[in-house]
Amino acid sequence: MSPETATYVGYAASVFIVLSFVLRDLKKIRIVNMIGCICFVVYGIFSGMLWPVIIPNGIICGVQAYHLLFPEKKS
Repeated sequence: MSPETATYVGYAASVFIVLSFVLRDLKKIRIVNMIGCICFVVYGIFSGMLWPVIIPNGIICGVQAYHLLFPEKKS
């Protein structure tokens, strides 16, 4: 991936993360935030293994996936 393309992926990640703060539906928030985190992981990998970007976004992506796959049961 070219450095220019990686930069665009980083910008897309930022847009998805910000968009997740605008939404109200928790499931949509988690999905949009997870897409942003995945984009940031891809950006971090193709921008020279930026571990401070890859690690937290990978963890957040896993947390979002967990909550999407195993939603809390309401009483």
